[in-house]
Amino acid sequence: MKIDLMSKKKRFQDRMKMMMRLYVRETVLGYKRSKSNQYPNTSLVQIEGVNTKEEVAWYAGKRMVYIYKAKVKRNGSHYRCIWGKVTRPHGSTGVARAKFKSNLPLSTTALPP
Repeated sequence: MKIDLMSKKKRFQDRMKMMMRLYVRETVLGYKRSKSNQYPNTSLVQIEGVNTKEEVAWYAGKRMVYIYKAKVKRNGSHYRCIWGKVTRPHGSTGVARAKFKSNLPLSTTALPP
C-alpha cells in the first residue's frame, strides 16, 4: 500500500512540473465590416499561434473573455470581464469571428501606433 501512495505522489509531482497554461492570448482586430458599414455585434479576433482556417475551426464554440481594469471597485475588484464565444473563421489567415455578451468598446482594438 505504501508503494502505491508513493507512486501517486510521484505522478502528482511530475504533473506539477509540467504545468501549462489553459488559455491562449488573442488580439482584437476590430469589428466585422463592409466597405461603408461596421457591425459592432461581431468582433474579429486573431488567436495567438493560429494561422489557418482549419485551426480556427477547432476554437469554434469555445468561450473567451476580455478582461479590463476599471477605476471604481465593484464586487471587491477593479477587474471586470466581458464573456464571448468564437463563432466561425473569418477569411483564410487564422482570424476568427466572435460574439460577446455586450459589444466590445472600440478602444480594445489593436490600433496602429
